[in-house]
Order: sequence, then structure tokens, then C-alpha cells
Amino acid sequence: MAVTDFSSQAPEGSQQEPVPDVPPKSLRDRLVPAMPGSVLWGWLAPIAVALFGAVLRFSQLGQPKAIVFDETYYAKGAWSLLNFGVERKALGTGEDPIADRMLMNGQTGIWEQCSPPTAAPCPDYVVHPPLGKWMIGAGEWLFGMNPYGWRFAAALVGALSILILARVARRMTRSTVLGCLAGLLLALDGLHFVLSRTALLDVFLMFWVLAGFACLVADREAARARLVAWYESSPIGDEGPWLGWRPWRLAAGACLGAACAVKWSAIFFLVAFAIMSLLWDAGARRAVGLRRPYLGAFHHDLPTGLSAMALTPAVVYTVSWTGWFTSALGYGRNWDQAVSGGPFYFVFDSLRSWVQYQLQALSFHGDLVSKHPYQSEPWEWPLLLRPVAFFYESPPNACGTQNCSQAMLGVGTPVIWFASLVALVAMIAWYVSSRDWRAGAVLLGYAAGWLPWFAFAVLNNRTMFLFYMAPVIPFMVLALVLACGLLIGRPDASPRRHMVGAALTGALALLALANFWWLHPVLAAEIIPYDDWHARMLFKKGWI
Repeated sequence: MAVTDFSSQAPEGSQQEPVPDVPPKSLRDRLVPAMPGSVLWGWLAPIAVALFGAVLRFSQLGQPKAIVFDETYYAKGAWSLLNFGVERKALGTGEDPIADRMLMNGQTGIWEQCSPPTAAPCPDYVVHPPLGKWMIGAGEWLFGMNPYGWRFAAALVGALSILILARVARRMTRSTVLGCLAGLLLALDGLHFVLSRTALLDVFLMFWVLAGFACLVADREAARARLVAWYESSPIGDEGPWLGWRPWRLAAGACLGAACAVKWSAIFFLVAFAIMSLLWDAGARRAVGLRRPYLGAFHHDLPTGLSAMALTPAVVYTVSWTGWFTSALGYGRNWDQAVSGGPFYFVFDSLRSWVQYQLQALSFHGDLVSKHPYQSEPWEWPLLLRPVAFFYESPPNACGTQNCSQAMLGVGTPVIWFASLVALVAMIAWYVSSRDWRAGAVLLGYAAGWLPWFAFAVLNNRTMFLFYMAPVIPFMVLALVLACGLLIGRPDASPRRHMVGAALTGALALLALANFWWLHPVLAAEIIPYDDWHARMLFKKGWI
């Protein structure tokens, strides 16, 4: 079993005791350690894991044939974007099942008309940016306005996120086996699975956040390779060189801007990751012995960093609203006023209306305190105390007995979530003791996706749900995988250490698989006897 060489990615500037009979590592080996193993298998193995996750997610994707939870907003909003470029109010959205029945019967004429009937179609005041709904709409464009169509994009990005996580974990651990373990655990997580099979926004938020993080990890490696190449050919200096435009960091900014164009909560990741990337730059400059590494990062890395992590996200976010800018039907558009004064006035007035729209949406989110039977508090989320019932019906005599259940429960796989809590404690200890960048990155990603919600809970008791943890799940899995790497040990560890660590890691994977298999009927809306459904409710008070 291939194991990770944790010694090869020591924190910048750290001092380690030399390992007997092992030659000291060069600067290049320390800053840009080689990737062991086959390049081909480094791709084929993660792709195989992603295909396994894709089979799970696409199997019976059109079931249940019903509007599930908040699909009533996003599936209809996506279809409206395809037809009008903006969200237009649909019959029965969030109020009654009229439009739902029309959709199930293949009828798509579900749009309300303003009063009087001659007025323009009613705009829908949608409080999330449009990119996630455009992505849902792509599936509807391909496969029609039906459950498979509006869930297709979620399943696709869910499967792709497995591949991305497997590859980024491989890059972080220098182990194809541990990379595949990360992909497998993500594939087997119940909440990721359910969100990958429903037309909600959170799986798209998770995807773009993860993609942005993966790009930053790739940028870190590419920038350090350039810095080492400069050091090997140039005398030591105070600040070091400019490292170029950094295409991977530009890609990270685009991905994180796309995340913000799905949900505004991505802004916490954008800020956190921007700071993290600059600290990585300063740490690399310090590791090569530059006398003023932080000043060098300020002069040479900050300007391009701002372009990548501020300007690029802003452009991506604004472009995602193209449908609103080009349509007369959007909420607060003031189209007649905008077109009355020429091109310059059109731009100015459109931006003014757009900013006003953003402020009203922000006010809505700040005042969202209505009670919901499945709401929960942030401190409950890691413990899975209150999942969300996305769908539940009791079809009689459909399972060999009179009392049957068909459920889709939005809950994480307990083995993965509870083990990740132990792993996160290990990451804290590891970072405190070694300042390892991987532990710090995982902890930062977890904190950026979880801790801000405590402020909303304290300040205004905002309505919140467990699935707000969706973008945090990859960092939970990364913590688990890094902890497994610590258990297995460095390549020079004893064979007994490798054997015990590998056995514990394999046991974790098998337990996660068994736990997911047990929960699968209540995650995938299978029709089962009521007693079987009830037996799968781990915490009866919170899960039922």
C-alpha cells in the first residue's frame, strides 16, 4: 500500500531531526516533492472512484417523481431562466401543489400573470444569485422539465466533485491510495448523496468552493516550483521575484466567484482562501531564505493576488446576472427608465437598480427568522442531531405490507461525520505542533463554512438547516484522510506501523460503506416497510 510522505511537505522554515541513513532533502524536494507512483493510475483510479459515485447518484435519479423540498423554487426558477432570462413567478410556488401536479403531467405553462392581465409577467423576487439555477436549467434544457431533467446537473457536479477531491487529496498527501480514499468517502456521504440527487443550490456551492480550493493547491505547487527555479539560478535576495500571473490562482478566483454567484455564503470561503494563498506565498519565500519574505509577498504577490481573488470573482459574479441585465422582466429592473436615456444612462441606471436589488436580497437574508420544523442550530450540525426530511410519503401496500415508507432524508453518513470530529481534533493538534500547511488549510476550510453561521444564530436567530454544511463536507473528508495518513506513517516508519495504520484505514472505509448501505433506502426514496424506515432513524427525537 502506498503511503504518504508527510516529512516531504514540512512547514516552511521548520527544523526537523534528521532521519538516520536518509540523506537530507534538497530545497526542491522540500518545497516541491515529487509525486510517487504512476501518472496514469493517478488519473484512472480517481476516475474509477468518481464513476462509482456517479452510478450511485444517477441510479433512479427521477425518483421520487415529485417536487422534493425546495425544488419547488429552484426547478421552476431554472425553467424560467431558460425561457425568459430571469426568474418569473410560478403558480403555487411554496404555497400549494397546483403547479407541481402540472409539472408532473408535463405541463409547463405555470407562470402567473400580473393584474391586470395585459401587464408584463410577474417577476419573482428570488434572493439567491442565478448561477445555480442556470446550472439546473442546463439539465432541464437537455432532458426536459421533469425530475430527471432538473436533477441531472446536481448529480453531474456531485460526481465531478468526487473526482476533484480525490485528485486534490492525492496532491496533498502524495498518495494515490489516500486520494482515492477521499473520493470514496465523499461518494459514501449521505448528505452529499442526497444533495447530488435534488435540485437545490447547495451541491453547486460545494462544487465551486471545492474547485476553487483545488486550484489554489495547484497554484501553491506551481508557484513554489517557479520560486525554487529562480533560487537555483539567482543569488539570494531580500524579497525574491514576481512569480507571474498565476493561471491556477486566476482559475481559483473564477471558481470562487462562481460559488458566490450560487450563494452569497461563499464569500466567507473567498476571503479566507485569499488570505491563505498570500500566507502560502510568504511562507514559500521564507523557506528559500529570503530576508524579507512578507515584504516580498506584499510587493510581488499581493497585486496579482487581488486581481485573481477580488477582481476576477467580481467579474464572474456580475456576468452571472447577464439574463437580468438584458431582460425587461427581472425584479426591480426599471427597464423603461433604463432605455430612455441612451447607452450610457442604460448602464448607469441598470447598475443602480441591480445594486438596489442586491441590498434588498441582503435585507431578506438578515431578517429570515421564520420557524421551520426541520431548522437546526450550527452547533447541532456536526452531531447530525436534526437532519432535513426532503421527502416522505406512506404509499399503502407498496412494500409487501400495509404500512410503507418512502423517504429522502438529508443526513450525513454518521460513521464519516463522527470520525471526522476526531480527525479535526487531530488536525488541530497537528497544526499546533508542526504548523503543517495541510492541517491549516483543512481547518480553515471547515471554519469558513461553519463558524460564520454562529454569528447569524446569535445576532438574529436566523432560520438554518443542516445542509448548509454541504461545502464543509470535502474538508471533513480531507481531515479524515490526513489523519489516516498520520496513522499509516511516513515511508520510513516501521512495517508494523504501516500495517496497523492501513488496517485502521481499511476498517474506516468498510464501516463507511456499511453505514451508507444501511441508510441508502431512506436516502434514495426507496419504498420499504415502515418498521425498516423507523429502524434507520439513529436519533429518534431529531430524525423523525
